[in-house]
Amino acid sequence: MSRSADAIAEAFEAAGHGAYVESFDRDERMIINMGPVHPATHGVLRLVLELDAETVVSCRPVIGYLHTGMEKECEDQNWRSAITIVTRMDYLAPFFNEHGYSIAVEELLGIEVPKRGQYIRVLISELNRISSHLVWFGTQGLDMGAISAMFYGFREREVILDFYEMVTGLRMNNNYVIPGGVWEDLPDGWRPVVENILGLLPGRIQEYEDLLSENPVFLERTKGIGTITADECGTLSTTGPIARAAGIDWDLRRDMPYGAYPDFEFDVPTATEGDVYARYTVRMEEMRQSVRILGQVVDGMPDGDYKNMDPKLTPPSRSELNRSMEAVIHHFKLVTQGYTVPAGEAYAAVESPRGELGVYAVSDGGTAPYRVHVRDPSFVNLQALPVMVRDGLVADLIASIASVDPVLGGVDR
Repeated sequence: MSRSADAIAEAFEAAGHGAYVESFDRDERMIINMGPVHPATHGVLRLVLELDAETVVSCRPVIGYLHTGMEKECEDQNWRSAITIVTRMDYLAPFFNEHGYSIAVEELLGIEVPKRGQYIRVLISELNRISSHLVWFGTQGLDMGAISAMFYGFREREVILDFYEMVTGLRMNNNYVIPGGVWEDLPDGWRPVVENILGLLPGRIQEYEDLLSENPVFLERTKGIGTITADECGTLSTTGPIARAAGIDWDLRRDMPYGAYPDFEFDVPTATEGDVYARYTVRMEEMRQSVRILGQVVDGMPDGDYKNMDPKLTPPSRSELNRSMEAVIHHFKLVTQGYTVPAGEAYAAVESPRGELGVYAVSDGGTAPYRVHVRDPSFVNLQALPVMVRDGLVADLIASIASVDPVLGGVDR
């Protein structure tokens, strides 16, 4: 029950305090700031709230506190070096930033990625989807008092990040997926490590659901809370788990397939309620489907090149450098100047853990991007937050923010 000003006034009348009620201002409302430094806003996000007692009358997200100019910074890098910029946008899902950008550049170059490179991209992306969802799971639980959820989620995330470090040398901002494929092939011993992760995750995901799915406190805090409809999602261009939890059966991996995704079988989980609990169930099932995809990747990993070996894009091998001055000069030019990309423009989109992540790249024929613009799903999905929280309680606002799962590095670019 909403503790609005009317409800409070009625309570005083029922208690016999009519004199007080006569002086009670039923239209009294409060404007307060939540953030930009607040643990429940999941980053430097400011919310301007209009409250009627504890009821949220309106919510206005205010962004810009983390603006880094990353899109503009891409123009000062060559096409290859810009990967080091885009990977820092959605820092919980860096491989998707790299993947979307690389596909756009590949369209401009008119090149193909070898099959092994495509499979490695799927491998690393689906592991990244799980590791990102594990952060969401931990923070969703933590924001509502389930501290164990944070411990459990980060426990398995560490195993996945250890694999990132094994493959790329880094835990985040990996700079691994590049135009033409991936930077390095998978190291020796990768297969048993991934198989260990795939053997571990199904039981652990069940453990997460045993913790929360029928917990009466969690159900009270999530069912019927933060509701948004399919029509509202369509109007606001909301994508990803938020839209699928409202009944929109849309996933770019299936409906606009890219890379090696047509080779794999998987289901797209949906729900119809559009509330916090529906978004929870969709993401939990998405982790299971990612495990299913990863099993197929491991079983079907092809041999061959892991990146396009066109000498215009790929530096000469070390053996060539040892015997050819021309190879040394070519290597130097590729590293310092980069390769040229034909003039034109391209848009490429991938299905990130938060929805459609699109990259619009423009080339003027030089060695650096003329323009790079990113459609980050966190930025677009924030528009849905005011709809979700209207007429709800302040406490429910916290649950709704966590269910949106925004990453402010992608919002303030």
